[in-house]
Amino acid sequence: MARFGAIEAGGTKFMLAVGEDPLRLEEVTRIATSPEPAETMAAVVEYFRKAGPLDALGVATFGPVDFASGCITTTPKLAWRNYPLRAVLEQELRVRVGFDTDVNGAALAEARCGAGQGIEDLVYFTVGTGIGGGAVVGGRLVHGLMHSEMGHLLVRRAAEEAPGFAGVCPYHGDCLEGMASGPAMEARWGRRAEALPENHPAWRVEADYLAQACVNVACVLSPRVIALGGGVMEQPQLLERIRGRVAEYANGYFPLPRIERPALAYPGLSGALILAQEAAR
Repeated sequence: MARFGAIEAGGTKFMLAVGEDPLRLEEVTRIATSPEPAETMAAVVEYFRKAGPLDALGVATFGPVDFASGCITTTPKLAWRNYPLRAVLEQELRVRVGFDTDVNGAALAEARCGAGQGIEDLVYFTVGTGIGGGAVVGGRLVHGLMHSEMGHLLVRRAAEEAPGFAGVCPYHGDCLEGMASGPAMEARWGRRAEALPENHPAWRVEADYLAQACVNVACVLSPRVIALGGGVMEQPQLLERIRGRVAEYANGYFPLPRIERPALAYPGLSGALILAQEAAR
């Protein structure tokens, strides 16, 4: 059987695995993302050299990225700006490298073998330290002038929004990420999301913004499934709040996509392994 490597490269950690099947990841390992790329990449290369020969490697990375060059581009992590991630891995490991964003990787995995298994149209959002989104339409990842940047969708202010809260996005202030990410919740309410009780008004506000995002992508891409992952989504009652608010916003005008939690333990990492399989082909 062919053997593949998988990397989910994040701003705080790199998740690594090897295997033959995206549903059976082996030797899953976490490496902290160092402020200096060389330190992180040395540990990544060592892991895969020890793991043995690979037929191909897949990378689902934080961004923004440039697909043509395989570089991370305008990330706030300054030492990683314009870092040639794909080229470094190809040179060090001498394998073909499939390359995409972390959220596109997660969307691909959830569409192929997760919450959207058996369908060809799915959107994946991760809601945590930042917000990102990836899309599969007609069975293919959406690429164009750039990759999707769904975390920077423009949203209107929720009815219960805290007065004067400007949002935390350094580029846009009150975009989706600026209003609904984990740091936005902490900045607004003075406590981390996981410390807020279920009945706190924060969750009504959060559900409103995430419902707006779901309705926006439903209107544009018409997915059959929207999967919502990330640390903020671990609040047990948030998913039902979002579903209810989506129905209110849609107001019976169009059929609603299924809105689900991810079905896979490591959506981005499983997606990276699928990228490796496709690179090998």
